[in-house]
Amino acid sequence: MRGLIIRNTGSWYTVRTDEGQLFDCKVKGTFRLKGIRSTNPVAVGDVVAITPGADGQTALIEAIEARRNYIVRRASNLSKQSHIIAANVDLAALVVTVAHPETSTTFIDRFLASAEAYRVSVLIVFNKTDLYDARERERLAQLAALYRAIGYTCLCCSATEGSGIGELQRELCGKTTLLSGNSGVGKSTLLNLLVPEAGARTAEISATHDMGMHTTTFSQMYFLPQGGMLIDTPGIKGFGTFDMEREEVSHYFREFFLESARCRFGNCTHTHEPGCAVLGAVEAGTIAQSRYVSYLSMLGDKDEDRYRPSP
Repeated sequence: MRGLIIRNTGSWYTVRTDEGQLFDCKVKGTFRLKGIRSTNPVAVGDVVAITPGADGQTALIEAIEARRNYIVRRASNLSKQSHIIAANVDLAALVVTVAHPETSTTFIDRFLASAEAYRVSVLIVFNKTDLYDARERERLAQLAALYRAIGYTCLCCSATEGSGIGELQRELCGKTTLLSGNSGVGKSTLLNLLVPEAGARTAEISATHDMGMHTTTFSQMYFLPQGGMLIDTPGIKGFGTFDMEREEVSHYFREFFLESARCRFGNCTHTHEPGCAVLGAVEAGTIAQSRYVSYLSMLGDKDEDRYRPSP
């Protein structure tokens, strides 16, 4: 039988077959031995072949169909392995906040670079706009302008007030979208607005540290009323890059890639070389300093060959 993985609790997968049946599934033991360097060989969004058990409720996942794309991050506790966040997606909606809690530009840039590497389009959703003071609203405008100039679509919304939700619904319509972001940015509240029957748990952020607390503990796919699917994932604190060669990192920063055509040396690392167009653009202010800092942090990952969480 053929089906779609719609939920992953870590040890079990829920598969919805083409006929609409639901099965609780385990991965067949030999399937793990096919050289997949991942903590989860299959992920929500994967299309799989299953063999139902005698009870008619459980099944074994026997094979996985070729993926159109996927997005991964470095596993936080296994530096040599990746963690597949989702597969076969049209869009990744990255939910970020300027404050309460603050999402670092390093985290945003790492996510964007990984999405570029795996050919996944990104929509940046600036949430909690109702909470920002004048200084924070100015910071929001600066960040949105920065990422729009690079070529990313940015939306501003307030999940609690409902502003910007209509525009977000239009962006998601008919697409399979990964919903991702740090803990505490309001993903669960957004999910409940977009899919009223989801009933996702929400929690106040820590008043002491202005940080979010995990309310989503597993990945699950929801079906949007207007058409399309939304994959909700647990909030992540850091985004370690995986499976990128050192010389490839700059390719996944769009503005770096464009400028690098003017570098004196074809193998320029954009760190010290004379005639480096990227360094010149950073000095001239046409490439943001924050983006360059993020780039250097990712090169640091490659140098140390280990995951380093974003600050």
